[in-house]
Amino acid sequence: MASRMSKKAWLILAIVIIAVGTIVGIALSRNSSSPSDLTLPIITWNETTLSTLEGTPVVLVFWTTTCSYCNQQLHYVEAVAQQTEGEIKVVAINVGQSTSAIQKFFGDYQPTMIIALDKNSEAFVDYCQKYDNLQGYIPFTLFIDSEGIVKYWQRGAFSSEAQLWDTLNDVFDITIP
Repeated sequence: MASRMSKKAWLILAIVIIAVGTIVGIALSRNSSSPSDLTLPIITWNETTLSTLEGTPVVLVFWTTTCSYCNQQLHYVEAVAQQTEGEIKVVAINVGQSTSAIQKFFGDYQPTMIIALDKNSEAFVDYCQKYDNLQGYIPFTLFIDSEGIVKYWQRGAFSSEAQLWDTLNDVFDITIP
């Protein structure tokens, strides 16, 4: 009987160690400063994953057409996309809306920034959990360096284009051209 108890105790200990290791592994992966690779439908550009943009700093903005703060900020990030001429890639990820709603929103305008679609909001939820935006504020903006590491994130909108440029300067040492 003593040997059975010993085997049982070892089995329980092994299960506890595996469970703790799994929990620690999940926690460490959640706290990593490298974003998960996104594969989202791209509406205005031919890139398909975030990893294809490595080598270039990326401004990643989650937004919706129904959010007035998002719409105001889109003007700022579009200006950045235009003025940096590829030095920075700007990816505006629409959360939870249809391609037709986004196309209607832009009309005939062809944005310089990349417009992607997160139709089921999975990428948004993942990034919110990973980068302390647990209330799911939008817009939600992440600044990812050329090596794919998130250097800064902001919940809510930038108050002005100047504030966005100041952040770009602080994070990437990029100024208005």
